[in-house]
Amino acid sequence: MRIVCDTNVIVSGMLFGGHSRTILAAVAQGRVEAFTSPALLLELREVLQRRKFRLKPEQIDAVMELVRESITCADSGKVVSVIADDPDDDRVLEAAHAARARVIVSGDSHLLSLGAWRSVTILSPADFVAVHLEQ
Repeated sequence: MRIVCDTNVIVSGMLFGGHSRTILAAVAQGRVEAFTSPALLLELREVLQRRKFRLKPEQIDAVMELVRESITCADSGKVVSVIADDPDDDRVLEAAHAARARVIVSGDSHLLSLGAWRSVTILSPADFVAVHLEQ
């Protein structure tokens, strides 16, 4: 199954655990195929650099390398404008389009409120684990 994990899922899984870590483990095990985009990778680096995480540059580089090794980067160049309240969330939709993903996994309320976009289902990490990983 092809999925796009929003930046918040990757950060949560890498730094805190829970359902997001379960999803990242499934990606590492090859149970699901995860995709990102250049824009989302840039956002990930920016988020990891926030003071609240207190990560050293070498730790950020290690996380970024791990993400690049386990998550495929896709970029169609297509620009969408769907989420007026937070246009940055459109980058996740663009990545899903480029990857031909079936599911977006996100903790973001703007994306979750869509429920689906085109043929892509949008699920919280807990719902993704319950529906697709706990079988």
